[in-house]
Amino acid sequence: QVQLVESGGGLVQAGGSLSLSCIASGRTFSMHTMGWFRQVPGKEREFVAAIAWSGGSTKYADSVKGRFTITRDNAKNTVYLQMNSLKSEDAGVYYCAARKPYYAPGVAPGAYDYWGQGTQVTVSS
Repeated sequence: QVQLVESGGGLVQAGGSLSLSCIASGRTFSMHTMGWFRQVPGKEREFVAAIAWSGGSTKYADSVKGRFTITRDNAKNTVYLQMNSLKSEDAGVYYCAARKPYYAPGVAPGAYDYWGQGTQVTVSS
């Protein structure tokens, strides 16, 4: 079982930056591909970025490529999402998620087995 806790959300102006963190419990963090998703009311949860358990492979949604960066620190059981040049459409609740050990990065929410409680990101124009 993996427990995930996100932090770092808040209010930011369009064009600004925000950094999210997600810390995982347990000793198996380095085995899990990690992902970030976001959701706004009335819409399905949307893939944002993912990073393989080794850190050697990443995936990004087209809408965030070149602006967001996902990284991980296995020694700290933490995955990060650096968000730059934020747009109003980036607003939502951001969720951290983990796949079962040694699975490759995926883009479907159903591919992930563990979820955090989410952190709100608000972008003002």
